Amino acid sequence: MKRLACLFPLGILTVTLVTLGHSPALHSSVASSPQTEEHLRNIKQLTFGGENAEAYFSADGRKLIFQSTRDGRECDQIYTMNVDGSGVKMISNGTGRTTCSYFFPNLGRVLYSSTHLGKTACPSRPDFSQGYVWAIYPSYDIFIARPNGSQIQQLTKTPGYDAEATISANGKKIVFTSMRDGDLEIYTMDANGRNVRRLTNELGYDGGPFFSPDGKQIVYRAHHPQTEKDKSDYQSLLKDSLIRPSTLELRVMNADGSNKRQITRNGKANFAPYFFPDGKRIIFSSNLNDPKGRDFDLYKINIDGLGLERITFNDTFDGFPMFSPNGKQIVFASNRNAKARGETNVFIADWLE
Repeated sequence: MKRLACLFPLGILTVTLVTLGHSPALHSSVASSPQTEEHLRNIKQLTFGGENAEAYFSADGRKLIFQSTRDGRECDQIYTMNVDGSGVKMISNGTGRTTCSYFFPNLGRVLYSSTHLGKTACPSRPDFSQGYVWAIYPSYDIFIARPNGSQIQQLTKTPGYDAEATISANGKKIVFTSMRDGDLEIYTMDANGRNVRRLTNELGYDGGPFFSPDGKQIVYRAHHPQTEKDKSDYQSLLKDSLIRPSTLELRVMNADGSNKRQITRNGKANFAPYFFPDGKRIIFSSNLNDPKGRDFDLYKINIDGLGLERITFNDTFDGFPMFSPNGKQIVFASNRNAKARGETNVFIADWLE
């Protein structure tokens, strides 16, 4: 299984995930459904081998941009490919660790985060002696480049973590996660990196944001510690550039940061939310039906927190879903069909309502 949308460390299947095993207390009951993936047809595997995830469509629906650890590399680089899996090409510069790539709507630029200015080598993996944790590498900054990887331009230059960036459908705004003010908060900025605005203000992690199709709302994942013990644990880890992702709930807010509301309340790890084309529903990944917290599947839920329905029934990992621009296809990452432990591949399928 790959990282939980831009942060999940590689090779996670080798890590004991008992820390994710909370008892679910669903905000709404899961709609009854046979153990079949009735919303998915003509599932096709696009990558074969290595660790591949976070594949996102171009605005014309012809290309995918994704991150992958392959070809003997020790950490992720950014690649593009055609939607049939052909034409795979690395477009990042091959140094540092990269994550969270996205096409600009006009197809003239791509967006991703990288640590290559901090050090050309892959940064060290987190120390799991403190339990299951994510590394928040301070050397991550956000970059744009031509679709072939040339003309790299740095957008963020503040000290500390800047990553998890995506773009509004009109191409005018970028939403991202940053630690520039001492905590992990969500910000927006213009497509050229100017006019940075902070949207969240609660202690804890806010991240993985995506705009709604009309650009008026943002969906994201969050962990806001409530007890003094949890707050102390969170702040202590953050000093070491780490967070513990045991519980992540999905939230929606207006694009200006107003009207924040929580849409999941199950005490599990919910992540990788993405809006349906109608802007009224969210598709996401969660381990809410696995008491041990190891099995992640895709679910959908209304933006009011009702109508929860399970989409996939694979017994390992499914995550990072995104609809094609016309809503007829869905791309996601999965451990299904894995030939080796920890292998994650990109899949595409027709979507049926």
